[in-house]
Amino acid sequence: MLSAGGRVVIATRGCQLPPWLKMTRAGGAVVKAVAWAVPVLVDGGVRRGTDVFKALALGAKAVMVGRPVFYGLAARGEEAGARHVIEMLNAELELAMVLCGRRSVAEVTRGHVQTEGDRIRAML
Repeated sequence: MLSAGGRVVIATRGCQLPPWLKMTRAGGAVVKAVAWAVPVLVDGGVRRGTDVFKALALGAKAVMVGRPVFYGLAARGEEAGARHVIEMLNAELELAMVLCGRRSVAEVTRGHVQTEGDRIRAML
């Protein structure tokens, strides 16, 4: 018998869609499908701290950041580039949390984001 310790949501399909839209469509559905039984990580589409906030609000336990860090590394090296990108993401996440009145990521909940599906259901 095989078991899984978690799920990774990779939001790479549909390059014409903005990253946050792909993430909200895929991430929330996966978290709902596994009924919070296993940790969900989001990979792909994370470009800003607000993307991290949205993923956490939709139930992700963490996000995996690749491309922005590689861009920073290529442009300015490890210290001035890659580390700066991580610090920027962290600062943007902290700002989003402050604007929502949250002190820690543990306080970020599903009620902090509204997806396209939420908007449609609200109109019915």
